[in-house]
Amino acid sequence: MAQGDAPARRGIAAVVMAAGVLFMVVLGGAGLWLTRRGGSRSEAGLSVLLITVDTLRADAVGAYGKAEAGTPWMDRLAAAGVRFEDAHAHNVVTLASHANILSGRYPTDHGVRDNSGFRFPAGIETLATLLRARGYATGAFVSAFPLASRFGLARGFDVYDDSFVDAEARPAFLEQERRGPETVALAQRWMEAHADRPFFCWVHIYEPHAPYAPAEPFATRFRSAPYQGEVAASDAALGPLLQPMLDITSKGRTLVVLTADHGESLGEHGEATHGIFAYEATLRVPLILYQPRLLRPRVEPLPARHVDLLPTILDALSLPPPAGLPGRSLLTRTAAGAETTSYFEALSGQLNRGWAPLHGVIRDREKYIELPLPELYDLRQDPSEVRNRAAAEPRPLDELHALLAPLRSADRGIRRTPESAEARERLKGLGYVSGGGPTRARYTEADDPKRLIALDAMLQDVVRLYTAGDLPAALVRCRELVRLRPRMAISLLHLAHLERESGNQAAAVDALQKALALDPDDTATLALLGAYLTQAGREREAVDLLEASARSESPDVEVLIARGLALAKLGRTEEALQSLARAGEVDPSNAMVLVDVGTVHLMSGDRDRAREAFEAALRKNPKVARAHSSLAVVLAESGRTEESLAHWKAAIALDPRESGKLVPLGLLLARRGQAAESRRYLELFVASAPPAAYAQDIERARRWLRNGSE
Repeated sequence: MAQGDAPARRGIAAVVMAAGVLFMVVLGGAGLWLTRRGGSRSEAGLSVLLITVDTLRADAVGAYGKAEAGTPWMDRLAAAGVRFEDAHAHNVVTLASHANILSGRYPTDHGVRDNSGFRFPAGIETLATLLRARGYATGAFVSAFPLASRFGLARGFDVYDDSFVDAEARPAFLEQERRGPETVALAQRWMEAHADRPFFCWVHIYEPHAPYAPAEPFATRFRSAPYQGEVAASDAALGPLLQPMLDITSKGRTLVVLTADHGESLGEHGEATHGIFAYEATLRVPLILYQPRLLRPRVEPLPARHVDLLPTILDALSLPPPAGLPGRSLLTRTAAGAETTSYFEALSGQLNRGWAPLHGVIRDREKYIELPLPELYDLRQDPSEVRNRAAAEPRPLDELHALLAPLRSADRGIRRTPESAEARERLKGLGYVSGGGPTRARYTEADDPKRLIALDAMLQDVVRLYTAGDLPAALVRCRELVRLRPRMAISLLHLAHLERESGNQAAAVDALQKALALDPDDTATLALLGAYLTQAGREREAVDLLEASARSESPDVEVLIARGLALAKLGRTEEALQSLARAGEVDPSNAMVLVDVGTVHLMSGDRDRAREAFEAALRKNPKVARAHSSLAVVLAESGRTEESLAHWKAAIALDPRESGKLVPLGLLLARRGQAAESRRYLELFVASAPPAAYAQDIERARRWLRNGSE
């Protein structure tokens, strides 16, 4: 933090000293025994600040041995705190790992197994529910769509700031996220506003997640290592939070726990990112605790787990943990009782691709991975997991398999919740969207992800080509992938989007029909197919396809929306509005439902009710780009040019793609004889439209501005 930021720094320091913050930075970790100064076991009245850094592998941090890591704040925290050398996650995806951290339970218990298709259950306590019940103010500030409130982790928080996710979906295959500095600033303001009482604040930073595109100066500094540049950017984002706490030292009442939800493979074992395997690159995470009044600086070698974090925090606050938790407080663990079994799983291959599921355990640095082709590693001698001992050493294999068996038998099973089409679009680029079809009772060696990881590389290649702007090459690659693995529905979902982008609506519909045939109960694919049929002019088929699901006892919101828009296109306006009203009841927080209501009113010619719906959407969430642009159209047609332009500028700032709608509006006004108004919209388009995407339209608009005609 620069010298000019000293007042802000002092403000945060005052918050920390006044409230006494138990600061937990969760970068994906585990728990271990700690030694305290003066024999103190806890300090009631501490506040809790939880920060999670997404996709941060332990060895990417300077304190864990990475040379020139660019992580001075994490390193300083580690030097003054307790750094856990052997900390592990239990899942290798964002939502499930955070569910483990917040609940202190294994995924087999709370049921969240992946980023897509799961909701954290309302009946399980979390840090937020436990601390709010004891009078704490609770606030969460997350930075990526997989942690949106709709997935269930918002319960117990007075404020759960995920407002950026309920706006226009980002371009296909790209995750929607908020920059770390913005999230940190929101958390700082909230902490300052609640300095008069104990609070629990969770801050989640997302930068290290793929695709890696660090901001300057990190892009230049880490030109050949963009992932490390993202790690450095995350560290810099945390600086304003960490510096005042570190500067206060023993005067503060702050416990800092720094960890990550999971790591990143970076090509190890053939995996580009994470989610398929559970090798140490993605399962081992950093974990640092900092509280100078209670904890002496040290490097702790004993094993730690995500499920240990909740009992550790409650122990520090002199609060009892819920009964039946698998974890133990790291504040009371001794070396004599440190033997720990850590369960882990990686089910994205099964749930999103139809491959074999991965489960395993770690005990005393021995690691067993249960797959059709089992794996056994001695992490002391082979930390990179290159020598599989499963065939050569059956005895330890059998012992670890026996340890895993009761954990597997306690599994409550996989119970998926269908995702909306909009959520599917946001998750699909990272392979998080469901598409594996129903799970099977038996998997063979041919289903082992080790034998199929090349297909994941092809899927990543499809995304890379598309996001680089090479749609034809992405299509060729995706068609090849579908040919090689025709029953991998995620490939068909990708293909459907690419075919639609290329203008081949019939092929897009065909791909979705094949995907739906693999899992007829997948209402997300059903809703997407209905939307594609409507766009292809086959709205009557769409209505018939969606009818039964829309009339079910618990209809999916996107099925209702897709049916409503299909009915509107058929001219059945009242039925369309009824379907959308039901969607609003199912998901009251969804501002896009109101945008669709406004669109139906526009289709029927009722501009007044359309304007009211768009305005209502913006009251619900002012960051919905399409609500701004739709309202701008209505205002433009009624002659309210200044108000219209203000909404256009807001829409374009939120989503530059919205500028593409300015050309037809400007030309429509010109043809109506409103030349002055037309010029202002076309000038805005020329000034704001991304040239790479709108080169031809920009030239077209310039001709109108020069000549008054094309």
